[in-house]
Parts: sequence; C-alpha cells; structure tokens
Amino acid sequence: MKKASIVTLGLVLGGAVSAWAADPPTAESNRVAIELVQTHADYVWTLVAAALVFFMQAGFALVEAGFTRAKNAVNIIMKNVMDFAVGSLAFWAVGFGLMFGVSTGWIGTSGFFLSDWAPGGDPWVLAFWMFQVVFAATAATIVSGAMAERTKFSSYLIYSLLVSAFIYPIFGSWAWGGLFKGGGWLENLGFIDFAGSTVVHSIGGWLALSGAIVLGPRIGKYAKDGRVKAIPGHNLPLAALGVFILWLGWFGFNPGSTTAANKDIALIFVNTNLAAATGAVVAMAISWLRFGKPEMGMTLNGALAGLVAITAPCNNVTPLSSVVIGAVAGMLVFASVLFFDRIRIDDPVGAVSVHGVNGAWGTLAAGLFNTGGVTAKIVGVQLLGMGAAFIWAFGLGLIMFKIIDATVGLRVSEAEEVEGLDFSEHGGNAYPDFQVTG
Repeated sequence: MKKASIVTLGLVLGGAVSAWAADPPTAESNRVAIELVQTHADYVWTLVAAALVFFMQAGFALVEAGFTRAKNAVNIIMKNVMDFAVGSLAFWAVGFGLMFGVSTGWIGTSGFFLSDWAPGGDPWVLAFWMFQVVFAATAATIVSGAMAERTKFSSYLIYSLLVSAFIYPIFGSWAWGGLFKGGGWLENLGFIDFAGSTVVHSIGGWLALSGAIVLGPRIGKYAKDGRVKAIPGHNLPLAALGVFILWLGWFGFNPGSTTAANKDIALIFVNTNLAAATGAVVAMAISWLRFGKPEMGMTLNGALAGLVAITAPCNNVTPLSSVVIGAVAGMLVFASVLFFDRIRIDDPVGAVSVHGVNGAWGTLAAGLFNTGGVTAKIVGVQLLGMGAAFIWAFGLGLIMFKIIDATVGLRVSEAEEVEGLDFSEHGGNAYPDFQVTG
C-alpha cells in the first residue's frame, strides 16, 4: 500500500474514532438504527413480493391461453395485459380509497388518487399500494378464464375496470380495511383470510360464474342430447409453464401478505408449497382412477386449487393441516369441474372450480384448522364471510353483465366466435406460420 493511501486511511479512521468519542452510541440510538434497518427490510420484502405477484399475470395469461384454442391466443394475452393496465389506473383513482380509506366499516372514504401521499411524506402508502394493486388485478383476471373465447374485448375492458374500481375493493374493505386506515365489519368480527382465499379468489371466482352464466356456453360445447363435448386447449405445455409461474408467484402472494421481513414467512412458504403439491397429486390420482390415464389439465388445476385453498389459512395452520387442505382441494376441483359441465356452465379453464369453490374451502379451512383453537364462533364467522362474498360478487356480477349485455353487448357474433377472436377483435394471428384448426 502506498504511503499516501496509508495516511488517508489513518485520517479517516482517526476521524471516525473522534466522532464516536464525541458522540458515542447509546441504547436509544442503537434502537433507532435497528428499527430503521427493519423498516427498510419491510419495504424491500413487500416490493419484491409485489413483483412476484405481478409476475402471476404472466402465469394466468399462459394458463388461459394454453387451455383454450389457438385462434383466441392473442385475445387472451390482450385481456391479461389490459387487466393490469386498466386495473392499475382504476385502483389508483378509486379502488384503493374505497378499500383502505377511513371507514365506518362498510366503505373507505379517503385516499383516492393516492392523496394520502405527498412529496416528502411517508412513502409506506406507495409500497402498500403497489402490493395491493397486484392483488386487485389478480381478482379481475380470474374472470377472463371462465368467459374466454366468446366475450367482446370492449365489454371485457368495462367489467375489468368495474371489478378493480368497485366490486373487489368494497368487499376487500370489509375484510382487510384495517390493514391501513379502514376497519371492516367482517374483520371486526374476527374473519380470517390472511392472503385472500375469499377476498381475491372467491370474489373473482363468483364473478366468473355469473359471467359464464350470462354469456352461455361456447358453440359446440354441449350436444343437444346433453353430452359434453371436449374442446381441447391448444398448448398444454404453455399452460404448465403458466402453473409453474403461478406457483412461484404464490410465494409472494402468501408470504408477502405479512408486509414485513420477519420469521413468520418460513411457515407460510412451507404451507403454501405443501398444499399445492398435495392438490396436484390428489387431482392426478383421481383423474387416473376415473379416466384410466393421469390427466394433465386436471393435475395442473389441482395444484392451483391447493394454492387457492391455502391462501386464507397459510399463517395459522400446521404443515400437516396444509397437506389435508391441499388434498381436499384436489378432490373438490375434480368434482366441481365435472359438476359445472353437467349443469352446462361452460368454464374453459376451470376458473370457478379453482378460485370460487376452493377459495370458499380455504376460508372455511382457516377456521377448522386454526392453531389458536377452533370454536363455533370462529367457524360461524368464516361461513358468514363466505356467504357475504358469494352474495356480493355473484349478485353484482349478474347485474353488471346483464347491463353490459343489454347495452354494448357481451358476446361476439357466431361468425366471429367460429373464426376466432384474434382476427375479428384484434386483426392478428398468434401463429401466422402455422395452420390453425378449430
């Protein structure tokens, strides 16, 4: 080391020692420094988790595209892109305030257009908003799968905006408003939904159910004699990649809901993974027994069903309970998909079964397997929350979709549906170098 460098280093160290001697650290200054480090870690973890949940939009897009026909792939991708784009603006302007603003228990009344933040103010509202907006987009995008291959793109934009601006946030304020400035009536009763089995997934699932009912089935899905005709998806490897992305994103969805970098996330990671794995195994096994072959689409939906089901109880159940929850989810998604086909409700990707049905199961499971104890009151509140979510989302969904249908129209023409929405709605083709059938 050169002499000049040694002298410089000595001066720096000497200055540091002198400063320390003049103002030595105290217990209070150490406490403040430790709290600052923890605060910074909380910000980083929350925003990293938000990025993981954002990546789930890609997962949903690939699952939906893979489970549907090639002639609608561009339309599927466009819908998922615009879910997040339109949803971000709607949640910024209206939704966040309704969900997390000052509330009397039913609806938020402040914080619109991120007015709770000003330059130089506390930036936590920005980090918290970023984490919440990706949840709002998830609720909206669930709906598109059940309504795929036959919905007008313009109508889709309308309902996507309404879901992110009003329907999702208002129910969210009942269950989660206390996470910021609100305080909803459901959470005040003790409702358990840590990361959104009901708030996000059942709300999206029941909206999807209402949309599928108003739209009606795809052309050729059901024969006149009542037989169900399979309409295979064009790319199951693409759907599988989407499920892997969603599985990864769920490690932000559930553990990120702590919005704090602490040791609690370890249990949440483990529970999330075990439920997904069990759901996949059980759904595969049932399909193998029923069809004589381990069916891939059902296996993929089994994994997603396990993930949805563990979302509410991920922080208040044991790993063993998460395996049981995932196993029931795998059975439920199989039975539910067959049930909705039997009553002629066409859901191309199984969104209602994965998100609606298993969102409800996961919410009930949060009470049934609660490590803090199980009481009739806890289970009763869980059932109340599940019922409120169904009435709110399904009821408003029917009204919203019928109004859209009566005004701008909800479904494309028969000719457009047969040709495919890629060309009729977007003037494009996802696979221009290949012959597309069906």
